[in-house]
Amino acid sequence: MAPAVAWFRRDLRTDDHPALAAAAALGGADGVVPLFVVDGAARAGCGPNRRRFAAESVRALDRDLGGALVVRRGPPERAVAALAAEVGAGSVVVTADFGPYGRRRDREVARALQAGGRRLVRAGSPYAVTPGTTRTGQGQPFRVFTPFLRAWERVAEREPVAVPPLRLRGAPSDAGPDDLLPDPPGRAGGVPGWWAGLPLGPAPVLPKAGSAAAHDRLRRFVDGPVGRYASDRDRPAGDTTSRLSPHLHLGTIHPRSILQHLGDGPGERRLATELAWREFYADVLWHHPASAWAPLAAAGAHLRVDTGAGARRRFAAWATGTTGFPLVDAGMRQLLAEGWMHNRVRMAAASVLVKDLHLDWRWGARWFLWHLVDGDIASNNHGWQWVAGVGTDAAPFHRVFNPDLQRARFDPDGAYVRRYLPEAGGPGRPGPIVDHGAERLEALRRWDEAKAAAAAERGAGTLR
Repeated sequence: MAPAVAWFRRDLRTDDHPALAAAAALGGADGVVPLFVVDGAARAGCGPNRRRFAAESVRALDRDLGGALVVRRGPPERAVAALAAEVGAGSVVVTADFGPYGRRRDREVARALQAGGRRLVRAGSPYAVTPGTTRTGQGQPFRVFTPFLRAWERVAEREPVAVPPLRLRGAPSDAGPDDLLPDPPGRAGGVPGWWAGLPLGPAPVLPKAGSAAAHDRLRRFVDGPVGRYASDRDRPAGDTTSRLSPHLHLGTIHPRSILQHLGDGPGERRLATELAWREFYADVLWHHPASAWAPLAAAGAHLRVDTGAGARRRFAAWATGTTGFPLVDAGMRQLLAEGWMHNRVRMAAASVLVKDLHLDWRWGARWFLWHLVDGDIASNNHGWQWVAGVGTDAAPFHRVFNPDLQRARFDPDGAYVRRYLPEAGGPGRPGPIVDHGAERLEALRRWDEAKAAAAAERGAGTLR
């Protein structure tokens, strides 16, 4: 036999790990070489919060592996193939990746390995239901969540995968977790030049990283808040949500390990539904990779948005939490302080950017991906499309969140706003920078224009 390389990516754990179990079987007595690659292309557009959380997660993984993790730097097709040749591995085993970049990267790595007589083996996925495996009764990809949920509930994996004792083999590293850390201040790459002067992080407070922290967070949530999750999850002031999204993004915990702890109570069912939303968006992205940055709805390509200096000033007010809408401003301040924002507030903030300020949803999606410690392109960008009305929902654009009504409903005593926006309600605090009622009507006018343009384009297409 020959050793196997276990290449870790968004699966930074040693438990419930099909790829690691497969590597142990393939390597046999010759063992497993655990590898992490510092990939510059994968870090593009990734801000300091996610980089710091990733670095700490890699450090925790190395501890869990007894210090055996090999960390290499460079394009994966070169770094992975070089290590495999160096240790004489016959196979490199990975958890399958379903994002556009990950799929391209893995094709290139597979070709590089094949040129050396080796193979890339995919085992398992980051999801309870592998993207692309569920279809409608007509054999089509799902475009609506509710029928996807019904199919997902029938086939979702709920039993963790056992990993046998590992015979680990080492090799020299030429990098370390610190190579994942952000560039020094003033040298942040991957951001628009006009973001200069905006707060780019890092946040002063980030969650504890690593698999042990993920399982500890799960235990504490299941032992307490999950019982109130169905009724309280939309109230941002309390500790009412699982906060597992950063761990799910980097795979320090697998959805199976969460689902196995969930019973049939209302809160537990609701948490399972939220996991299904994450997997729905991953499935949509797998079938429609261009939808990472292009709207799914045809009308979305025709939706008129503002640009230029005035639009950028409004974006800056939104990004810094100075729109004058207290709930939205508090959420944007929470994002800057913690690299995280409560999901109810994310929706309200996104609605204000798109439908009150008339800015491109991609501006907001990029800002969120830069700052969010749980930034995930499928969940983030398709969530933005859902709010913007250009994604998977059947009739979404007329849903315009009123930020003041959202505050009254979900933060009725003002606790959340006071925590992150203590100046709210104080003397001299300016009012909103736009009139919500007027801008709602303007947003609907623009949507009608976009629908008409899309219909005209379809009609012209049929004539050709």
